[in-house]
Amino acid sequence: MDSAAAPAPEPAMPRRLLPVLGLLVLAPVCAEYLIGYDQIIGRPLELLSGLLVLAPLYGTVAVLIRETARRTGRGWPTILLLGAAFGLVEAGLVDQSLFNPDFVAEPSWDQERMPTFLPVPGVSVKQLLGFVAGHVIWSFAAPIAVVEACVPRLAGRPWLGRAGTAVVVVLYVLAVVVFTHEHTRTFLASPVQLGVTAVAVLALAAAASLLPRRLVSGRVTSRRAVSPWVAGGAAVVLLAVHQLAPSTWTGTAVDIAALALGGVLLLWCSRGAGWGGHHVLAVAGAALVVNAALSFAVDPLGEVSLPVKYAVNTALTVGVLVLLAGAHLRVRRAGSRGGPGAGAAPRSGVRAGAVSTTSDIRNSGIRDGRTGQPS
Repeated sequence: MDSAAAPAPEPAMPRRLLPVLGLLVLAPVCAEYLIGYDQIIGRPLELLSGLLVLAPLYGTVAVLIRETARRTGRGWPTILLLGAAFGLVEAGLVDQSLFNPDFVAEPSWDQERMPTFLPVPGVSVKQLLGFVAGHVIWSFAAPIAVVEACVPRLAGRPWLGRAGTAVVVVLYVLAVVVFTHEHTRTFLASPVQLGVTAVAVLALAAAASLLPRRLVSGRVTSRRAVSPWVAGGAAVVLLAVHQLAPSTWTGTAVDIAALALGGVLLLWCSRGAGWGGHHVLAVAGAALVVNAALSFAVDPLGEVSLPVKYAVNTALTVGVLVLLAGAHLRVRRAGSRGGPGAGAAPRSGVRAGAVSTTSDIRNSGIRDGRTGQPS
């Protein structure tokens, strides 16, 4: 038998567990810490201990979404749809911030919520857009892309077996129970609100599972893909526009336009010849870099020592840059070697739209990757 046709050997367990652990940590860091919205940014030791509760809430979902997509042979369309589904679970069913008018006891909450508030469903269109799109990018897609870039030869493979997956599921369920209990002690959304949210979650999950696998690779054209620098630069611009759009109907329209344009451009660019791991990393890295840069302009909730805040902002920014530089070297090294897994994210490049956080840098209370609130 031709050795080239033989299946690649299964990577050793430690090699597969390292990226799992990395994703468990990076997802909550991107979702909660990188933007520096909360007073915990001034307490570094609490940032570390907070990962013990945030990793089961964010990191486990990122791992499960990725495992589902890779095990079923699907790619970024499935990851994005599942990210949207879990974003609705978090904001609509777990902490219910999507419906709670007093979720944050600060004027910035109403300033962001009320201009696009719809009384009948009891939701703010701006917050709905921010929560869902923010989860898709900050909590799930960007961390998945960056961690996969760090291990390009394992990027297209599952990392967990049945036992590992079961452990991750249990951790997530426990986190959901704890956070739901905590956030519903003083507020509970109506049965209609919860029911409609649950239906939307199931619809997104069904769409993710029904996507034809041909959408994973797409149709490669003879047109050459843009350079990674162009892809990343465009993502930075669109992210900046999206972040700075005000919490008005006009601002929300700008948000939607930025996300839609980002999705169209990514779909178009990713079908060009030569689109690969460097491009995916550039787009995902742009999300992290923009959030890290904006953190210096964010006024955290509560009393915070500014020197400590800026020190933590700097440490996180440096950490992001070092991580992206290392991932870039790993992707380049894997591409130069060729063979199985080289540039493993190449043909499944990010296909849809970019990012979300908040409306107003200083006043809208930038929270986590959803742009919405602390969890």
